[in-house]
Amino acid sequence: MLFVDLAATSAAVAATSGRKAKVELLAGALRGLDPGEVAAGSAYLAGELRQRQTGVGYASLRDRPAPAESPSLTVGSVDALIAEISVVAGAGSQARRRDLVTALFGAATAEEQRLLVGLFGGELRQGAQAGLLADAIAKAAEVPLTAVRRALLLSGDLKQVAVAALAGGAVALAEINLRVGTPLTPMLAQSAPDVGAALLATGTPATVDMKLDGIRIQVHRSGDEVAVFTRSLDDITARMPEVVEAVRQLPLRDVVLDGEAMTLDATGRPRPFQETSSRAATRGAAASRRAPAAAAGGAAGHLALVPFFFDILHLDGVDLLDEPGRVRWAALADALPPELLVGRTTVTSEEEAAAAFAAALAAGQEGVVIKASEAPYDVGRRGSAWVKVKPRHTLDLVVLAVEWGHGRRKGWLSNLHLGARDPESGGFVMLGKTFKGLTDELLRWQTERFQELATADDGWVVRVRPEQVVEIAFDGVQTSPRYPGGVALRFARVLRYRDDKPASEADTIDMVRKIGSFPHPD
Repeated sequence: MLFVDLAATSAAVAATSGRKAKVELLAGALRGLDPGEVAAGSAYLAGELRQRQTGVGYASLRDRPAPAESPSLTVGSVDALIAEISVVAGAGSQARRRDLVTALFGAATAEEQRLLVGLFGGELRQGAQAGLLADAIAKAAEVPLTAVRRALLLSGDLKQVAVAALAGGAVALAEINLRVGTPLTPMLAQSAPDVGAALLATGTPATVDMKLDGIRIQVHRSGDEVAVFTRSLDDITARMPEVVEAVRQLPLRDVVLDGEAMTLDATGRPRPFQETSSRAATRGAAASRRAPAAAAGGAAGHLALVPFFFDILHLDGVDLLDEPGRVRWAALADALPPELLVGRTTVTSEEEAAAAFAAALAAGQEGVVIKASEAPYDVGRRGSAWVKVKPRHTLDLVVLAVEWGHGRRKGWLSNLHLGARDPESGGFVMLGKTFKGLTDELLRWQTERFQELATADDGWVVRVRPEQVVEIAFDGVQTSPRYPGGVALRFARVLRYRDDKPASEADTIDMVRKIGSFPHPD
């Protein structure tokens, strides 16, 4: 397929508002791809590059060559060029990468250049979310949508699912199962303002888990091989030797566990999240992009990470994903010693749930997660089966822009523009600004971080790629004609940056309106 045809589809999808019409356009493009182009083509339609790291930043795309007058690139040739760019390293690599980027853009028409800039910059706003692509894959391959969605959730790889569906149909999709060693998208919890509202969603009896203020981990073991993954499916095995050893000591052959890892003080109480984050943080180049940790006398890097597990997805050859929670949790309790289990209780009333909530807070935890005992493990979904309750209003939002500070903060990027995710458009809705809660250390860090993500700077406001998630505390939600969503946060303040959560999992504008009891606008 000519790359210009894919670019035309992308532009048409962006200009189309109806979901059905978008799916038709995407399905048509998927059908037109050669078998060897499906992985790259499906990634481009999703607004992504097949190669996760290319070394090409926004600055290097400013001085592009003039566009070609006629198209010559194919989807396959573009993928091959980007693959070559992504592996450039060593002496002279900067010049070599620049030459390859110039060659690619010099061969691209104006429409193709627009698509390439969006792909390299991570800002392709065409409204083609993973859900739409799943629909399009099902339509193009003429397979059940449920089969595509399940395969996507189990594999976490849209490209793999597209290739399987278009090459092998439903039979190939059915072969995408839970595989020990391959991470799957974790089940998520929605929020409720109190335990009473949570129980309305889950029903009773319900299970109440302590909500630990740690790092979400998914641990896979096959024989003596143990792998640890984050909620975003990154492999962090090398950074968690204590977790690896704890799971390796279990009298099991194969297992997949879901839980949290956190640092504890001498009395067994949780240390601040930033210490856990620092202890588990990546080293080298990635370390400069993480949020700064609390100093704690410099001891954070030496604190042990302790794992606590709350679910089991596979045990010695048997998948447990579709079993009710009560069955999975019984298997978990039989397989693991008590010291590796999250604190858990069963409740039948709001009073009992409130007591469990109070006990979690007294133990230094950040709240509870109330769970429906009959629900299966809903991979990758944030449904009503798991509902988290915290003692204050918090949201995980995305930074859309940052303002240069003045006075004492002159020279630092300070005031954050905060956005909630809009599931309908695939974009973000601004909710307000804040510089509250920012320490000097955070100001230094975020100045560097957001200059890396910058897409424009007018000397006052720096526009950034919507990638960085920040946890915001606030006192309430109020109506506001100033912002496009019609609502704004009251007394918003920064709690912490969330490097463990992608922007696609940020809280939605619908959740914000629900907190403020505002109806969805017509």
